[in-house]
Amino acid sequence: MRLSDKVAIITGAGAGIGAATAELFVNEGARVVVADYNADAVEEVVAKLGSNAVGCKVDVRDSTEVKAMVDLAVSKFGGLDIIVNNAGRGCLGTVETIQEDDWDEIIAVNLKGVYLCSKHAVPAIRARGGGSIVNTASNIVQFAIKDRAAYVAAKGGVAALTRAMALDHSVDNIRVNSVAPGVIWSNYYNKMLTQVPDPDAFVNGLKARAPMGRYGEPLDIANAILYLACDESRFATGSMLTVDGGAAAW
Repeated sequence: MRLSDKVAIITGAGAGIGAATAELFVNEGARVVVADYNADAVEEVVAKLGSNAVGCKVDVRDSTEVKAMVDLAVSKFGGLDIIVNNAGRGCLGTVETIQEDDWDEIIAVNLKGVYLCSKHAVPAIRARGGGSIVNTASNIVQFAIKDRAAYVAAKGGVAALTRAMALDHSVDNIRVNSVAPGVIWSNYYNKMLTQVPDPDAFVNGLKARAPMGRYGEPLDIANAILYLACDESRFATGSMLTVDGGAAAW
């Protein structure tokens, strides 16, 4: 029970990495706020997790909604120890082809959302004597991939913001780290399959990105997030843990 008596918020917890992390955290003794933009998905996850989880529909781009999410954790469970900033969105496009509205949305969800959630979470975590913030970055911040300009830019910002927050809040006993997934199958890729001309070639291309010859599963990243959130990583802050089947080594 590595998270016994801990209270955590996980954004983007309606599916994929976030849902797997919420389940793992509850199994490790945490009480969890399952937060997502999709209210129906939140209800499904909470129903599975039971009384140690509570749902919250939140738009991480909206400061008022984010503050209400943090307030819910404090009022329901008595405080906040951990926030996992996992909410994210992606789309295809180069700087030439992506629409400006799409660019703004990707930056707002993936980067501004981390800022807003952390902004409101820090005082609550500080009040508990410290804790942990884990941000979902991406292994693409170590290289890049074609036709994902906004996503690459936003995740690069997450990695840099993680380091800045780690420096700023070490005095508060708040550790700030990021996890950098490679290709992890999720609803995001299901959506991509509807946008590409050759879905089979797209899937094979995803598998070929890593020396292990496959994509990962949400639990692979949830386990990494658990490590960064719990006391086993108590001397780690400002770091990025890459979990990508060896892709960043190429």
